[in-house]
Amino acid sequence: MMGKKLVAAQNRGEIRALFLGLGMLACSVLMYFFIGTTIVPKYKRSIWTKESICKLMKASIKEKVYCIFNKDSGEENIFRYPCLVVQVNLTAFGQMAMLYHKEDTWIRNPKCSYIPGNLENYTQVEKEVESVKKKFTKVKTFPCFYDPSRSESSVILTRLYSPDGLVYTLIWPTLMMTGGILIIILVKISQGLSVCTASQYTRGV
Repeated sequence: MMGKKLVAAQNRGEIRALFLGLGMLACSVLMYFFIGTTIVPKYKRSIWTKESICKLMKASIKEKVYCIFNKDSGEENIFRYPCLVVQVNLTAFGQMAMLYHKEDTWIRNPKCSYIPGNLENYTQVEKEVESVKKKFTKVKTFPCFYDPSRSESSVILTRLYSPDGLVYTLIWPTLMMTGGILIIILVKISQGLSVCTASQYTRGV
């Protein structure tokens, strides 16, 4: 009687472990699908792939820029921010170029090098932009990324979709898939050993 209970408990544990492994596999597949449909296309579309050194030529704050979050709404969704313009000398070609913070900065507003994160408080936004300007004027020379085909003459400071970032993004689903496969393999090995043990016991009897 006790042996049957142990076997039943073992079977239930194996079933739960098997479902856990399958669940981990399903989650990893979904994560791969999400990464493949969102991050990978953006990574492929990024044209600023070559790293070089940029030397600051000019950093100035121009007129206030209006950012409209929703064109169909009222004035409460229209924010202002100072337009920071940073011009650098790309040492790889010895040419002047407009510097943008990230790829999406160039897409959102090609007139400004930096777009503050929170635009609701104009006083804080002004201080933030001024702080970024001071950092540029203090550093003078820094790494940047440019388009090796030179179809786009501007450069960016930080890549949103770098090869290292893509690898880090793939680590979690890979670990989850590996763990799920290992769990399933261990369950199958345990089941095989149980069958072998049962058959040997039957022969002995």
